[in-house]
Amino acid sequence: MAEPLKTPRPVTLFTGQWADLPFEEVCRLASEWGFDGLEIATWGDHLDSTRGARDDDYIAQKKATLEKHGLQVWTISAHLTGQAVCDLIDERHQDIVSADVWGDGDPEGVRQRAAEYVKDTARTAARLGVKTVTGFTGSSIWHTVAMFPPTPDAMVERGYRDFADRWNPIMDVFDEVGVKFALEVHPSEIAYDYWTTARTMEAIGHREAFGLNFDPSHFVWQDLDPVPFLRDFADRIYHVHCKDSRKQLDGRNGRLGSHLPWADSRRGWDFTSVGHGDVPWELIFRELNTIGYAGPTSVEWEDAGIDRLRGAPDALAFVRGLGELFQPPAAAFDAAFSSKG
Repeated sequence: MAEPLKTPRPVTLFTGQWADLPFEEVCRLASEWGFDGLEIATWGDHLDSTRGARDDDYIAQKKATLEKHGLQVWTISAHLTGQAVCDLIDERHQDIVSADVWGDGDPEGVRQRAAEYVKDTARTAARLGVKTVTGFTGSSIWHTVAMFPPTPDAMVERGYRDFADRWNPIMDVFDEVGVKFALEVHPSEIAYDYWTTARTMEAIGHREAFGLNFDPSHFVWQDLDPVPFLRDFADRIYHVHCKDSRKQLDGRNGRLGSHLPWADSRRGWDFTSVGHGDVPWELIFRELNTIGYAGPTSVEWEDAGIDRLRGAPDALAFVRGLGELFQPPAAAFDAAFSSKG
């Protein structure tokens, strides 16, 4: 049994969905709502890993802004640029990576520059005093998931080898600076469900620097149970996202989304604000206690049907309430039944 938590886990706000706002404004909002800190995205003006890895004044400025608003930072995110490390690059990636990473758009050049940026994200994290970087890896074989045209086993093996070849040198830098990477298990990544996560861990040699960002919203619409996943990968749960999703499969709506936009009622599933979907949060928080996870629970707010200025504080109240309710007791309830003094 894991050691009981001494205090509730911190609740943070992931700034990725707020990167259209200045960092100062996001800090103000998060502080006023009562978040303990931020999971800072490395895009918008929130955090530039290239500068952060080298510029002492830049790091000091970010720390000062956080301190001004009474916020801490336990995690930073490299989701967008990390996606380009292993992907088959196309015009979609130009919208999510910086102009410097995109360069002339040559696919291999983009992948290599993206890898260097993720390395700089590890260095930036260390200079901020942060121990975990969340993110995506991309995948050269995600497009084969439908298995048609028939996908040879050798092609899948090459995909995992490509992932390992590209991410092992990145993980070397993470090891050098004492930071861990937490992959968000997610469709379009090298690990998108239970078995691909196991295979990804094998491909990377189970090295300690490489772990997981647990986000159950991506499990529910795939009909995966997030609780056994937590149990089986307990030693690799380095970070937790609180985001929800809701299935709306009615015989017409497809699980793959039908290329329809978020909030379209014809989709087979959709993201919702945490607590308003199908994720079994009570069971998850109980299991987080069982495995001894004491890190942040980070609100990744995504709901196309709710204004974010209303949704974010509502999500905070929900997550805070669960964290405070499910604190392991000092003694088992049946201890009172004993007749022995």
